[in-house]
Amino acid sequence: MHTDVPNSPEPIAQVTSGMRVIDPGGEEVGTVIAVQLGDPNAVAAQDPPSGDGVLGDGVPHTATGDEPDVPPDLAARLMRTGYLKVDSRGFLAHDLYIEADQIAKVNQDVVELTVDRNRLLPESR
Repeated sequence: MHTDVPNSPEPIAQVTSGMRVIDPGGEEVGTVIAVQLGDPNAVAAQDPPSGDGVLGDGVPHTATGDEPDVPPDLAARLMRTGYLKVDSRGFLAHDLYIEADQIAKVNQDVVELTVDRNRLLPESR
């Protein structure tokens, strides 16, 4: 019996919290703690305009709180394309953000990536 989840145009839509994440070499990266689907209409990183109501160097908060916790230009990109937040393995390790296009496929309860761990965005904290 074939147990792979069929590939969809957007594998991120198949991801849920608690799934394991592995890199292309099969090494464990961590566990998914948040999934944010992309919003093509999310704020774009541009030269900030001036005046009342300006975002300045911030981006609107999402349903996951003050996420993503990365520099504003990267946060805007993640909000547009979608991302996973992963509880990274290792003592004192920062949580990591995975861009939607860095997901190769979802196989049962495992998210397989297209890139090595060192290419992922660390949380700013």
